Amino acid sequence: MPNAGFVLDDHKLPRVPGTVILNEENAHSETITGDLKHGTGKYSHIVLTPQPSDDPNDPLNWSMSRKIMIMCITGLGTILYGACFGPLLNSSLLVVAADLHVTITDITLLSGYQLLVVGCTAPFVSALSRKYGKRSLFVLSSISAVIGNIIGSASTNYNQLLACRIIQGFSVSTYESMLLIVVGDLFYVHERGMATSIVTFVLAGVSNLSSVVTGPITTNLGWKYLLHIFVAISGFQTILQIFLVPETTYRRDKLYEIDELATDTFRDLSALEHRNDKPPKEEGQVQQVEGTISPRSIPKKKTFWQDMKLFDGTYSDEKLIQLIIAPFAVCLNLAVAYIIILQGWFVCLFVSVAFVLAQIFGYPPYLMSPAAIGYLSLGPFIGGLVAMLFLGAITDPIIMFMTKRNKGVYEPEYRLLIGIMGVASGAGLFGFGAVTQQFGEPAIAATCHAIILFGIMALMVATSTYALDAYRGMTNEIFIMGMLVKNFLMYALTYFINDWVARAGTMSVFGVFGGTGFAVLVGMPIMYVWGKRYRSYWYRHDLLEKFHVRTHAE
Repeated sequence: MPNAGFVLDDHKLPRVPGTVILNEENAHSETITGDLKHGTGKYSHIVLTPQPSDDPNDPLNWSMSRKIMIMCITGLGTILYGACFGPLLNSSLLVVAADLHVTITDITLLSGYQLLVVGCTAPFVSALSRKYGKRSLFVLSSISAVIGNIIGSASTNYNQLLACRIIQGFSVSTYESMLLIVVGDLFYVHERGMATSIVTFVLAGVSNLSSVVTGPITTNLGWKYLLHIFVAISGFQTILQIFLVPETTYRRDKLYEIDELATDTFRDLSALEHRNDKPPKEEGQVQQVEGTISPRSIPKKKTFWQDMKLFDGTYSDEKLIQLIIAPFAVCLNLAVAYIIILQGWFVCLFVSVAFVLAQIFGYPPYLMSPAAIGYLSLGPFIGGLVAMLFLGAITDPIIMFMTKRNKGVYEPEYRLLIGIMGVASGAGLFGFGAVTQQFGEPAIAATCHAIILFGIMALMVATSTYALDAYRGMTNEIFIMGMLVKNFLMYALTYFINDWVARAGTMSVFGVFGGTGFAVLVGMPIMYVWGKRYRSYWYRHDLLEKFHVRTHAE
């Protein structure tokens, strides 16, 4: 039988991983969850998921101001390297090609080679972040960006610019994939909607603003100033990342991860929480907590210099080769594979518009300058900003409303409800193709571009929060694999998109893209209705475990 919201229930497990009692008042679960930690103020009835430990070094226990600072600094890196490196030269394609005496396709391929580097480094980023944490990767990636920018600012030929783009690529993978995982490190289930909306906007929306800025710089100062300015900004971000962002990876006792367990272990967790209050009088008493942690003192808060360590031990007992294989192995989970394909394909469709903007509007009948072409990206930037504010305002309230209707029990599938707005992206692709085919108003084309991004952000927020809540133990691998698929698709696109548009016209190209977008969306209602049953099935028939490939939560 379906529960509230037509999510089909499961009767194979006492509790399906991902399904949690979130609203204690509606669940009337005070006798079960009363000893667990709750939110404060208007969230005092919310059971914190996951449960924070007593360790002051647990990221869940950090102050909100510290969490916001970490998100802002790392978010700045994501804007610079994850969002802006790719489209850095998009509005300047014609100018750079003329200056270096190469074709537009050659300049587009510079971004393609960078995407190839990003995709190839993705499995190693996933494995190293699991094994040694994220801090060292963030810092090294920022340094790589600075080096790449310096080489680019001094480049005088195509090969030097190619070297710049390749070295820049080594910095992209970490920032593009890890910020969403940091959201899971720092925030509880009921807080993730707004944070995920902001991160999605940073990754998808802010990249459009870069073209608005880079176009006038190229027109007035020359394209090399793009890299001169980037050297200074990336150097500033690197200093902040080194001195103000500690490690967010944390090895928490599994009992605290109440959203990843298939049984209610609240009594064991309560005993674990009070182990220091009332030490066990009998020798066997500690075994009630499954032998995971024996009574001990709470660790001291780390000093500033301890937080500044690039490496602070390992966070996984698995072999590095297993962790490298893991991003590919998680695709054995059909829900995960669908999320990866959906996100990768729709982001690829959105970026395809950026690849052809200069080609469409730089030639007759438009003959627009790089600055004017850059201003067209204001359309999708505004569309992304509206999406961020709108989705951020409704995402968490929707799941709280559905949880209340479901007697206080939260299902991750509720996150997918906002995904219905993803149909806007398909409509926007058809619209963009039709307008540009008829040489319509550039402002209307920019509006269609905005509609595309609005729909894609709805899909990204819906599926990213679903992955965080339903399969949190695999989120490293999910987001890394999503980035890998997306970058390889975009790399392939750089080889033929410009020639295809020139040969067949924009209506033909974007009509195909819009049709494939609608086709991919068919899986969304299926995952929503049968998602809980599949989560149960996966837990009972975990193929990763059968092949001895493990993520940290297994």
